[in-house]
Amino acid sequence: MSPRRKAKKAMAATATQPKSITRGDIESKLRELQGEVGDSVESARNVGLVAGVGAAVLIVLLAYIFGRRRGKKRQMVLEIRRI
Repeated sequence: MSPRRKAKKAMAATATQPKSITRGDIESKLRELQGEVGDSVESARNVGLVAGVGAAVLIVLLAYIFGRRRGKKRQMVLEIRRI
């Protein structure tokens, strides 16, 4: 058997042997994932808050503008004539 074939066989043998997974491995991976998700949630919350405040300001501004316009249209004109 050639040295190259021996090395290939040895690598295949080590790759197929399963590594035992400990409780610490699982906990560390979950903490890592939780940290990443926490950062994403915090940034999304900030963006959502800014968008919500912007939408509220826009709604109030539009209500004011359309209310003024409607008020001008329906304004009563009173003429008093002296005879």
